[in-house]
Amino acid sequence: MQVILLEKIGKLGDLGEVVKVRDGYARNYLIPQHKARRATKEAIAEFETRRAELEKQQAERLAQAQSLGEKLNGYRLEMPQKAGVDGRLFGSVTSMDIASALSEAGFAVTKQQVRLPQGSLKAVGEYEVSLHLHADVDAVIVVNVIGEMV
Repeated sequence: MQVILLEKIGKLGDLGEVVKVRDGYARNYLIPQHKARRATKEAIAEFETRRAELEKQQAERLAQAQSLGEKLNGYRLEMPQKAGVDGRLFGSVTSMDIASALSEAGFAVTKQQVRLPQGSLKAVGEYEVSLHLHADVDAVIVVNVIGEMV
């Protein structure tokens, strides 16, 4: 399916590009999330009339993500969790836990922006966690999981 991108999407394209994607990806993700539209003649014409407005919105989102990324780079997050004697946690620290702790600290971060490539954190220690704030902005924070003896 041919779609027009309404914002920059990593590994797919920039704002305004007409790209070919799989039907399911377009129908189930890009179009419902308002990240793309079907590439019809009418949609292309409408996009060209709204191009300046969409570019301005994208620039504002990028500026917000960059300022948040500057604040978050190198930030240390303390996560107290119940742990056993050997340092293994009872449960785990997930991306949702990290996002909610950052939200409580005053940062607007969603769980989808938290990247845990090895999966959830299951032991006491310090971990570098990547935050994908925008297609062009990534930040790295340090999560210190502190064990509380039961």
